[in-house]
Amino acid sequence: MTVATLFTPKIPPQFDTSTDIISSETDSADTGWDSDVLETDEATSDDNANAAEQASSYQILPTETAEFRKLQKKLRRQVSWAIRDFNMIEDGDVVMVCVSGGKDSYTLLDILLLLKRIAPISFDIVAVNLDQKQPGYPEDILPAYLNEQGIAHYILEKDTYSIVKSVVPEGKTYCSACSRLRRGSLYGFAKQIGATKIALGHHRDDMLATFFLNLFHGGALKSMPPKLLSDDKQNLLIRPLAYVEEKDIIEYARLKEFPIIPCNLCGSQTNLQRAIINDMLREWDDAHPQRLASIFKAMQNVAPSQLADRELFDFESLSLDRDDNERLFEGDNIQAGQTDSLAEIGLPVSPKTQVFNPKSANNQRQVETTKNSRQMEKIPTINPVI
Repeated sequence: MTVATLFTPKIPPQFDTSTDIISSETDSADTGWDSDVLETDEATSDDNANAAEQASSYQILPTETAEFRKLQKKLRRQVSWAIRDFNMIEDGDVVMVCVSGGKDSYTLLDILLLLKRIAPISFDIVAVNLDQKQPGYPEDILPAYLNEQGIAHYILEKDTYSIVKSVVPEGKTYCSACSRLRRGSLYGFAKQIGATKIALGHHRDDMLATFFLNLFHGGALKSMPPKLLSDDKQNLLIRPLAYVEEKDIIEYARLKEFPIIPCNLCGSQTNLQRAIINDMLREWDDAHPQRLASIFKAMQNVAPSQLADRELFDFESLSLDRDDNERLFEGDNIQAGQTDSLAEIGLPVSPKTQVFNPKSANNQRQVETTKNSRQMEKIPTINPVI
């Protein structure tokens, strides 16, 4: 497999009926996966007049608004950054996108299909849905949508609903058993069709919720990684929406008018711990808009030596490596009590003190000297007399 190369793609111009012009967005800082360069065509005044007449009788769709294009660009960039940062998709990959019929997987599929057209590498996408035979599940909605969009797909049928209902005790949540059964089926099918990556629709807020679920109820500091090798090393999972906020996905799905299919199995349960955690995160986001971003950044900035995992950091081998420089106590006086006992231990009975650290004082003098020399080097400015 080859590493993605940098490029500057050219995308056909988009017509904006809200402003009656050909829109153009150029970001010179974008290269490779996060490129976004649109060509601009000049229109004559007659063309603008004709466009205005047509737009006056034309109803603007949600996906034709500037609001939608701005949001789509944001999501595309965030997904591109995640793919780039974690090397999620490589040249020649066959990416199996797991589509459940929810807002997350619809958005993931839509953005990946967009990136496929402008990416600096060549890869293929196939959508896969697992019909778990839940009561009242609308089996025709998802195939109709995928066929309408011309997306290559498979619909797998397996009655995991009955299995989950039979193995999970009354009053317990279904999520864990359901996800294990679904994951097992999808893993095997990915290998069967030769898919090299399995793309899941988990977003940033899912990763944060999983982190707090493990923190509060699992006694572990772990979450959903953006990229994961399965335990049997037969499949690579990727989460391209790792940098995307759920509220942006909700808005994107609304504007795109995806045919959302609710989960009657898990969604029918109340008081799910994940739902409680999600409510907590939403409250935090409303009251402190930067808190979730800071927590997610912390998940990417782990300091093992500042935690307490003995498997992750070798605390036992820590030892002193002192030099001959003596650092005295910076203060006015030291009172020594029970001097005989101190002497027995081998400690000084009258330690010396200093009012300042000579080393720090020397550094300060150097700084002041540098400042003074710079001020002397300045060329004086003479204001002319008017």
